Amino acid sequence: MSAGHHQHPFLSIVIPAHNEEQRLPTSLSKIDGFLADQPYETEVVVVENGSTDQTAHVVEEFARSHPQVRLFREIERGKGLAVRRGMLEARGDYRFMCDADLSMPIEEINAFLPPQIDHFDLAIGSREAPGSHRYNEPYHRHLMGRVLNWIVKLTAVRGFKMLACHAAEDLFSVQRMNGIGFDVETLFIAQKRRYRIAEVPIPWYYDPDSRMRLVGDTLHILREIMEIRQNWRKGLYDRPADVSSG
Repeated sequence: MSAGHHQHPFLSIVIPAHNEEQRLPTSLSKIDGFLADQPYETEVVVVENGSTDQTAHVVEEFARSHPQVRLFREIERGKGLAVRRGMLEARGDYRFMCDADLSMPIEEINAFLPPQIDHFDLAIGSREAPGSHRYNEPYHRHLMGRVLNWIVKLTAVRGFKMLACHAAEDLFSVQRMNGIGFDVETLFIAQKRRYRIAEVPIPWYYDPDSRMRLVGDTLHILREIMEIRQNWRKGLYDRPADVSSG
């Protein structure tokens, strides 16, 4: 059984969790079952993020019998805020950003790790890369996803990224967006820093309960891209943001 007592586990799985009391117990069990079969040391970092349900409680209950699971709490809402906290609290050589709904099967995680891929700073799961599969996705959702990808010039699936520890600590010490724009922001900074970015084709299951509102979120992301460009021009990503308060 892989345990997280060691200072530097090989892999940290970072899960931002806002009102996930229903889905987390199943997801944590699936993750645990998978990690138990792996030869490397692991930890699971859950960041409870402004929940109004029993999210923190269900994680605490699970962690009692699974010491490799660590819980952190962020009172303020914001997925970017939660992921930043988790990435900076994580201790792994590689740090994987994973959504609580596991819309990508957890078994795919080794595709993001050496020896399957090597010499990368950031690996992003892609629905568009050769070899990827989509399941049960409505056409309008696919079309909107393509439009969004074209706008952002990225093919990242929101929520599935593997970062080498040096990249995680660098990017999340300067990344400053607390909302969903953090995803685009971290990739933007990574590209500007000339990090090696790998694309990993993944199977991806459409979840009708997905929180992303298509049109509103697309417009929101466009505004955030403009803000990111301005931040870069102002030099705001040249020095660490104030992350000590988190």
